[in-house]
Parts: sequence; C-alpha cells; structure tokens
Amino acid sequence: MTTPQSDSSPIASEQEPGGKMSFFEHLVDLRQRLINSAMAIAVGAMVGVAISQKVFAWIALPMREALHKQNLDDRLVYTSPTGAINLIITLGIYIGVVLAAPVVLYQIWLFIAPGLYKHERKAVSAFIFFSVFLFLAGISFGYFVMLPYMLNFLIGFQGPFRPLISINEYFDFILIVLLGLGVIFELPVLIFFLALFGIVTPAFLWKNLRYAILIIAVIAAIVTPTPDAMTMLVFMAPMVALYFVGIGVAALVVRNKAKRAAIDAKGER
Repeated sequence: MTTPQSDSSPIASEQEPGGKMSFFEHLVDLRQRLINSAMAIAVGAMVGVAISQKVFAWIALPMREALHKQNLDDRLVYTSPTGAINLIITLGIYIGVVLAAPVVLYQIWLFIAPGLYKHERKAVSAFIFFSVFLFLAGISFGYFVMLPYMLNFLIGFQGPFRPLISINEYFDFILIVLLGLGVIFELPVLIFFLALFGIVTPAFLWKNLRYAILIIAVIAAIVTPTPDAMTMLVFMAPMVALYFVGIGVAALVVRNKAKRAAIDAKGER
C-alpha cells in the first residue's frame, strides 16, 4: 500500500503558491508590474528634470578641469536655441530611469520569483546584484579614471585651434564612454553564462590568455579616442583583471556542476 507523497519534500517546500497561477492571472500580474514600472519611471523623470542641471554640473567637472589645466575658458556652450532645454530633458529622462531602476527590478522580481525554487531565487538575486555592481564599477572607473586621461590628452592636443565644447556633444561623448565601460565590465557575467552552458572552461580561458589580451588591446585601441599608450594601458588593466576574475567564475561554475553531477549519480544508485 502506497502512501501519498508528503508536501514536506525539498521540491514542494521550495515552491511558491504564486507559481500555480493561471495564464490569465499571469497576464494581469504582468500588466500591474508594467504599470508600476512606468509610473516609477515617470516620477523618476520628473525628479530627474528638476535636478538635471546640478547633475550635469557634476558630469561636466572632468571637462572643465581639463580646460582649466590648459588655461582655457572652462565654460561649456550650446550651439542652438533648444540645446540647453534638450539636454535638460534628455538628462532628466536618463536620471529618471536610473532612479526608477530599483523599483523596476523589484517589479520584475515580484513577477518571476513566485515561479522559481528557493535555490533559483538565490541565483537570480546574486546575478542581479553582481550585474548592477559591475555596471556601476565600470561607470565609476570611466568617470574617475578614464575621462581625466582622455580629456586631458584631447584638450592638450589643440594645436593652433581653440576648443569650444558644446554641452550636447560633450554629453553624447561621456554617455558613450561611461555606458560602454559599464557594459565592458560585465565580462565576468558573460563568462559565467558561457561556462554555465559549457561553451568555455577555465582551462580553455587560461590556454587562450594571450589571444584574449590581444583582443582586449584591439578593443582598447578602437574604443579609446586617444592614441597614446598610457590611456590604452589604463583601459586594458581592468579588462585583463576582469578576464582573470572570469576564469575564477568559470572554475566555480565547473566545480558546482561537477558536484551536482556527482550527487545525481549517487542518487541514481
């Protein structure tokens, strides 16, 4: 005589009641999450527009310092009647997205968490945390380290000309640099997924280290707008360090997969 399976099994205990929602209930929940996210972005954008001038004054500091070092007028200009207002609105929207990001991520989490097991929720939480941390680290590295090197070189290379820096062009430039570095700093996360699906291994990454450094050097030559070797080395150093971090991440993934395979093999016996 068989007894009914108890709900105290590990799988059952890790499941959430929300994972049993119907398809229509999921759609209703998704609609609510999208509305909440849109409202958060709208409120964030209004706050962003209100503080955008102060934020841009902080963003413009590296450029103004570079101009000041060359004994030049450090005031930035706009070259069209709508240049200033366009910058305020655009920057306000970006600030709004940043301010609303925690709310949006939380809404995404509320939508997907009920359908996940406990260990999956921990994995997703760790993934979100490290992705955001690395992205912010890339932006910080770009602002505090890369921009001073790049701007000092570019402004110092004026020749017989006198720079007249537009606020809109400067904002586009700094946006590309900071967001680009933020994305590049996600390299360990990319390696994590490649290792998770068995596309790369720690041995493969270590064996091809010299090719990776060559690729990093090519990327540095393309991304950095300055041809001096010092700027390229400053750009390459964190990327090489992130590559080694990625090797460590891949090793952890392979080790965990081996442990799980060994546990499954014992369970089949």
